[in-house]
Amino acid sequence: MERVEAELFTDGGNNAVVRLPGRRFPGVLIQGDSLSILRSNVAEVVEALGQGDVVGAQGTAGLLLADLDELLARYADALEAHDIPPPY
Repeated sequence: MERVEAELFTDGGNNAVVRLPGRRFPGVLIQGDSLSILRSNVAEVVEALGQGDVVGAQGTAGLLLADLDELLARYADALEAHDIPPPY
């Protein structure tokens, strides 16, 4: 394990925006339990599609998209607050 100092652009929470040394842009640090939930939601979409349940897949995919949109908005807000142009 290596210890490094990172720049914290948001509060810690479940998805902090941080910049590691040597990186131009910050990233989003997602806690393991939150990452597991995202993975489970993707698995639900895949399973529903495999069973032909398009409506169920759309519902779960919509929730997943909303979660990712929230993460991206938090990231964009943090960049804007620190006058950093987005990398996309």
